[in-house]
Amino acid sequence: MSSSPPQSLSQTVLDEIDAQLASTDAFLERTYPGETGRRQPVHTVYVPADRFDADLPARWGQEAIAAVEEFGGIDALCREVGLSDELTEQVAPRVVAKLQSEPIEDLRIDLEDGYGNRGDDAEDADLARATDQLKTAIGDGRATPFYGIRFKCFEAPTRRRGLRTLDRFLSAVADGGDVPDGLVLTLPKVSTVSQVEAMVTACAALESALRLSPGRIGFEIQVETPQLILGADGTIPVVAALHAGAGRVTSLHYGTYDYSASLGVSAEYQSMEHPVADQAKALMQLAVAGTGVHLSDGSTNVLPIGGREQTAAAWRLHHRLVTRSLTGAIYQGWDMHPGHLPTRYIANYAFYREGMARATGRLHAYLHKTAGAVMDEPATARALARYLYRGYSCGAIDEAELRAGTGLDAARLELLARPKSDTENVLTATE
Repeated sequence: MSSSPPQSLSQTVLDEIDAQLASTDAFLERTYPGETGRRQPVHTVYVPADRFDADLPARWGQEAIAAVEEFGGIDALCREVGLSDELTEQVAPRVVAKLQSEPIEDLRIDLEDGYGNRGDDAEDADLARATDQLKTAIGDGRATPFYGIRFKCFEAPTRRRGLRTLDRFLSAVADGGDVPDGLVLTLPKVSTVSQVEAMVTACAALESALRLSPGRIGFEIQVETPQLILGADGTIPVVAALHAGAGRVTSLHYGTYDYSASLGVSAEYQSMEHPVADQAKALMQLAVAGTGVHLSDGSTNVLPIGGREQTAAAWRLHHRLVTRSLTGAIYQGWDMHPGHLPTRYIANYAFYREGMARATGRLHAYLHKTAGAVMDEPATARALARYLYRGYSCGAIDEAELRAGTGLDAARLELLARPKSDTENVLTATE
């Protein structure tokens, strides 16, 4: 009978090390909490405030379907962008169902670049009308899962106007109660950490005035200026800006055209795949790692309109760019036109369905401790779970397929995807 190996470190030493690292433990818990299970939409649609109404999401879905039908149907479009017959058979009906039921996952009423400067009276009126329409959509169940506004930036010329819009919007949607859970606010053209700190000040003041719980109001940071990527002192301010948000920052969004134009990229070559875009997004990706903050890519301004060849080329481009973002671990982007919706969902559904069998097989082998061709570690198992859960959340994968492939339902899969989940408890729940 073998004896236990000797232990040299005393309880006193162990306690001393715990005390030494207590502040580190607290820092990591506070600053890098990891994934929380908060759903990330596959895209954000920006609509100028004067064009928004409660029926817009359904109308965009109908226009997207009509464009696909004019092209020859969803199967033809799937094959046009390069899907195999087998994958088309899986993806096509799901995309049509998505366009019919939930064509837009995240919608931003735009009062910034997409709206312009029209004077206080016009902006106040358009904001009030759009907010009323949004509240109507929320009330009768027509609202997108996520929604909100992009107000004007905190640079001196537009700061007061942006704050006025933010104040009026939140006061209207709260309406003496709480703000809705799907609410998202976008702070654009952030160039310094102090602008994020000012947004935190504004949020806290509005929470107090509207009698909301502290920390209730979160916001996205739109990264559109090189000053937020590389500071004058050689630091990377986007990292500090994220943490200066005091837990309120929900996402970083890359602004394709403002950012590349600021670096002198000519209009012909401004793109989500330009080297300067990849450089910025790589740093943004590092900044959000482990924080639970989402990351979004930008948009393409090439619209699928015009003649058949022009439309097909635009769809191929959009599909390729969305797929490129997904394979680069950026799971969200912007869409600017109803015609972008079909290829957004085709790319997403193909991405998740192509890898579903391999991912479910590897995760099943890990959870049930069976032999397989790949020996995965806990971190990889959680990555597999996150991949499958994202596919489920956007409609690419059914819960029945998750159960059949892994033995987990969606709730347990989401739990496993969290970095600090107890894998053994998830495993026990499958038995």
